[in-house]
Amino acid sequence: MSTIIQSAQPPRPSESRPDFRAASKGPQRLNCDRFSRFLTTAIVWLWPLAIAIGQGPVSGTALAAGPKPEVNGASSPKPYTDARPTRSTDYKRWGQYAVKRLTLGDRDGAEETLRRLLRLAPDDPDLLLLLASTVATAGEAAEAERLLTAALDAGLPPERLLVGPDVVTGPLQDFATVATVRDSLRGRPLHGPLLGDITDRSAKVWLRTAEPAAVTLIARPLADDRTDAATDPEREFRVSGRTTAWDDRTVVLQWQELQPATRYRYQIIIDDGDPIAGGEFRTFATAGQPAQFSLAFGGGAGYHPPQERVWDTIGRFEPDAVLLLGDNIYSDDPETTEVQRYSYYRRQSRPEFRRLFANIPVFSIWDDHDFGTDDSWGGAAIETPVWKRTVWNTFRQNWANPGYGGGHRLPGVWYDFSIADVDFFMLDGRYYRTDAGRFGGQPQQSPTMLGPEQNARLREWLLASDATFRVIVSPVPWDFRAKSGTSGLDTWRGYADERESLFAFLSQHQIGGVVLMSADRHRSDAWKIEREDDYPLYEFNSSRLTNDHVHPTMDEAIFSYNEKQSFGHVMFDTTSADPSVTYQVISIDGETVHSLKLLRSQLEPQQ
Repeated sequence: MSTIIQSAQPPRPSESRPDFRAASKGPQRLNCDRFSRFLTTAIVWLWPLAIAIGQGPVSGTALAAGPKPEVNGASSPKPYTDARPTRSTDYKRWGQYAVKRLTLGDRDGAEETLRRLLRLAPDDPDLLLLLASTVATAGEAAEAERLLTAALDAGLPPERLLVGPDVVTGPLQDFATVATVRDSLRGRPLHGPLLGDITDRSAKVWLRTAEPAAVTLIARPLADDRTDAATDPEREFRVSGRTTAWDDRTVVLQWQELQPATRYRYQIIIDDGDPIAGGEFRTFATAGQPAQFSLAFGGGAGYHPPQERVWDTIGRFEPDAVLLLGDNIYSDDPETTEVQRYSYYRRQSRPEFRRLFANIPVFSIWDDHDFGTDDSWGGAAIETPVWKRTVWNTFRQNWANPGYGGGHRLPGVWYDFSIADVDFFMLDGRYYRTDAGRFGGQPQQSPTMLGPEQNARLREWLLASDATFRVIVSPVPWDFRAKSGTSGLDTWRGYADERESLFAFLSQHQIGGVVLMSADRHRSDAWKIEREDDYPLYEFNSSRLTNDHVHPTMDEAIFSYNEKQSFGHVMFDTTSADPSVTYQVISIDGETVHSLKLLRSQLEPQQ
């Protein structure tokens, strides 16, 4: 695969990166598809207005800055419009400031912000791209071409010239440099392939193309899992579909009728192009049967290029799956789809991210910085504020999860899945959360983090499960000690009655083998939650995948680590007489810094 798209596969010897400078002579062509894409996008994002007219702004429109009153019990978005950052910990915001300004129609404000930031990082490829767009809007074609060339020379993934949001790439589409990139990437995905929702019998792949296109995926089992042997051409699994403007030029395709615990290699065909390498994946062990497997998990993945190498570190451990538990992109602007998409696009363009998830499936949920703003809550209503559904739509367009809450009838990001004889219950802690008094307001009586429907669904999952281990996955910490002060009301401490009701349900129905997982804190912890007259619940918490910002370690924890970026590595062995689960904290440099092993016999209900 060509290095142009930062492939998960090494470049073929015959392929080389084209010279983008050769064609950099100003606008050369008219992109006739932009109006069509704009019109289709406008329809998909404006339709909730018909449901909730007058309730709030529609995602993707120009918004006035400033605080707004709560709408139907949801917290007020407090999107940034400008800042004066001087530290690397602010980097994830830098480009977002400019995109926000451009969305508001403030070209001069965007340019001022970018030129100020470029004084801090003169060779930053993202800032150079955004400035190119800004000066192109002002008609400065030669300067825009120079900046595009500089951005590519500084390491900007070329596909960033073809994905936007449109407020960024729209002014650039008539330039020869962009036309050259478009031609060089024809027949290749701009983002992905990204694996998700693998089971013992099926697998999904997500990808994005430059324009709406036909996509075919071909998977073949490897003749020998232990070698790089040729595949058997007689055993081919083929699935087709189309990327659409409606879904931001993305598609999710699923292979079915696969074999358990089998490795497959797959290829991608876009329109009538030649097949190109996608990656490899291994289906899960037979559902319900004992197995040995591992997964990586974490949150706190604010975008910062020097830390993106964590995805390669995770890949070296060869987990069977990766769980991303929120704060995955830090868009922090629920009312502005352009900022949300920009935040996804820059991460999805990273070669490290693409390498990992072309070969290992990811299961994701969101937290406050992906759903709303810091420590936000959505309120009990489904359609109000109107931005709730539009943020949900954007989330769905960027992952390949097993499910998304109750679907269009009951939006959310909760779902369950299984690996061998271990069940995972992934929770949505934001869409239906009500106010616990986090910012000093009057808390609701018996505030809820999950809402009644999700609470009922979780109990149904638990009662139906006969798994050896049952893992309940929350975006925020379960242990009340994990976050102190009033800010701790954002964790389960603010929803103590709801947590205790769930724990009592486990005891009442003698549900054993429960392990808790969570994210949110910018460190990696292990916690032990004692329960009266029942076994203790252990919590694995990790949420500093790429963040520079760090939270202090906690003496009350079994262990607590924040020296470097890190992730959780969890190994299950249910084949032994006393099955076990082992939680390791792994640093960005691959060091094992802490470990905790639990036996199934430690998690037996008290009679």
